[in-house]
Amino acid sequence: METKRITGHDLIELGFKSGKWMKEALDHINENELQGEEMLMYLEPFRPGPEIELLEEPVAFNINIKAENELEEDNVEKVITSMEVLMKTPTLVNGAVMPDACPTGPAGTIPVGGVAVAKNAIHPGMHSADICCSVMLTDFGKANPKNVLDAAHSVTHFGYGGRSRENQFRFPADLLEEIENNIFLNDKKSISVARSHLGTQGDGNHFLFVGISKKTGNTMLVTHHGSRGFGANLFTKGMKVAEQFRRELSPKTLKQNAWIPYDTEEGKTYWEALQIIRKWTKKNHEVLHDATLEKLGVQKENRFWNEHNFVFKDGDLFYHAKGATPLDPKFMPDITGPRLIPLNMSEPVLIVSGKTTNSNLGFAPHGAGRNVSRTQHRKSKTGTVEEIFVQETKGLDVRFFSNEIDITELPSAYKNAEAVRNQMSEYGLGEVIDEVMPYGCIMAGDWEKNAPWKRRKKKRKSNKK
Repeated sequence: METKRITGHDLIELGFKSGKWMKEALDHINENELQGEEMLMYLEPFRPGPEIELLEEPVAFNINIKAENELEEDNVEKVITSMEVLMKTPTLVNGAVMPDACPTGPAGTIPVGGVAVAKNAIHPGMHSADICCSVMLTDFGKANPKNVLDAAHSVTHFGYGGRSRENQFRFPADLLEEIENNIFLNDKKSISVARSHLGTQGDGNHFLFVGISKKTGNTMLVTHHGSRGFGANLFTKGMKVAEQFRRELSPKTLKQNAWIPYDTEEGKTYWEALQIIRKWTKKNHEVLHDATLEKLGVQKENRFWNEHNFVFKDGDLFYHAKGATPLDPKFMPDITGPRLIPLNMSEPVLIVSGKTTNSNLGFAPHGAGRNVSRTQHRKSKTGTVEEIFVQETKGLDVRFFSNEIDITELPSAYKNAEAVRNQMSEYGLGEVIDEVMPYGCIMAGDWEKNAPWKRRKKKRKSNKK
């Protein structure tokens, strides 16, 4: 009599969960005609353990923020509520909120300005799609700030897509080799985007800023952007893997807080992928700074950088910093100088140093943050876009790469810079050792207004008429 072939449905009825292991197990069972107790003994190592429950009470976290007015009261309340839900995630052991904090999604989503410390777990949703968003400064000595801004404008790239093939920067061979050896990064799409997006700055609050050091009088170039489509592709893959683990280990954990256990093959490979993304992003800044130096025939006098929207490892603890700047040198193996904290285009970029405390967990804010959404800010303004722009950028050389003004990036869109600085001092979040006083900046602007797909749509409509 022929032995009944065991299927995945049979194993699921026995209480096992579907997964990558199942195909190999089924092949073994059917090839060896295992049945009854013999089959169950073989399957025992694959039996799922008990589900990991959410914590009954949130893990205590440090609040380094206070409301300065009624508008901020609502913002701070939402941030704390979201953190309280977040801190019930079973992997978390500590957390903190910075003065630039603002909510980014439903309750339980890590806010901008949030730090969440997990044990042996990486949460892709807690570093977000803009992995390793970062700030780099290069000291141009006594170069004319207008010349630096003009030169930088000629080499940078903001907005949709990447660089055309003839305008791409040379891609480092050693970095390409690392990408090709990592399963999270080595697909054709990721490699293509890594090449074409090198030397691009994206949109939103990313910028190219030129200013003068208050201490030395030197001209400084500061860029702010992340890992672009290259990092976004890793984020998408990481969330899919984390979701598989969430379903198996802790289905009650919110989807945005799913994690990849570090002690798995996937966890270690994802961690390595994050480090490669970090290298790429640093290079993304460097090629723009170096091209500007070359254009002007100037040698740099100094350079340093720091990231946020990243995960920092200390032993078995993983510090997820969503819009928080590392102060502690242990988080930055290639530390070359103090940290950079930009506020808004009309305020100085702060150059800070600081020490780790129980309340800051080794971090400082990454900027000024927002109290209201872009839409709310846009609705609150009166007057034409041009009038608002002139009023808020007086005395500055402010440019939009798309030639379309984005009023949601003007100074009034952000929290009060003085209040953020005061709270940095009050809560021990870094000491300001220099300031880069603003000369001007470049941002993407409202690039969607004339985005390629919108132009094509308008053309189709026109052709039909």
